[in-house]
Amino acid sequence: MAKGSKVSANIVMTIVIIWLLIPLAATIVYSLFEDWTGIIPKGFTLANYELIFSDSSFLTAMYQTVLICIVPIVITIILVLLALFVVTVYFPRLEKYMQILCMIPYTIQGVILSVSILVLYAKNGSILSDRMVMLIGAYCIIILPHIYNGIRNGMRAINMNMLLEAAEMLGDSKLKAFFKVIVPNIITGITVSSLLAVSLLFGDYVIIRNLSSTNVNNMQKFLYQAMKRSSTEASAVFVVIMLITCAITAIVLSLQSRSGAEKVSKQGE
Repeated sequence: MAKGSKVSANIVMTIVIIWLLIPLAATIVYSLFEDWTGIIPKGFTLANYELIFSDSSFLTAMYQTVLICIVPIVITIILVLLALFVVTVYFPRLEKYMQILCMIPYTIQGVILSVSILVLYAKNGSILSDRMVMLIGAYCIIILPHIYNGIRNGMRAINMNMLLEAAEMLGDSKLKAFFKVIVPNIITGITVSSLLAVSLLFGDYVIIRNLSSTNVNNMQKFLYQAMKRSSTEASAVFVVIMLITCAITAIVLSLQSRSGAEKVSKQGE
């Protein structure tokens, strides 16, 4: 690529990034002032952030949001990995049917899914009638296509059968070789799909509103309640949600890069 073309590409990318960050920057500024009805905001204050962090319901919502994001993602990743292991190794002809099943949730709206789950399990009398269990199950369904695509694309990027055969020659079983050799090689796909699922679940309002009891809350429900009280408080809540999402992303990517660096150093030794 010519030097002029590279400079032009960097300028265009910079303009696009600035353009995309303008709404977030405006929200941050709005949350830090008492009034912004004119050109310049007035009355700098941190009262909105002091208010939400001193509110026990906000801290509870933040904790429960992280919890109900992590649990469905872990469950879905384990189930998809095991299903793909069985299908890829033992029943490769069934892979297309598994793909169809995993793509079905794309066509299911949150309202339809939550109402259907309530009708089926609310009066079941078993553990499936527990609101938290129903919520986690619904979230597993919603994120299934994203987790499946990330893991399957990672598997297609490597020669899975050859790696399994090599591990078996060294004395490992197929299942042990899968988790010992294949999974570390597709960790990037798992990470990307997990982060996509986190952003999806962090933004959910409909499903948790329909399925959760009054004791279960998340950031979106708290944001909706804050919007009724004050627009500046709602802006502060939105900024905190963005910061938490960015922190989770940074931590996951940092752990991934660290594990990748350790793998490279071991290979070098």
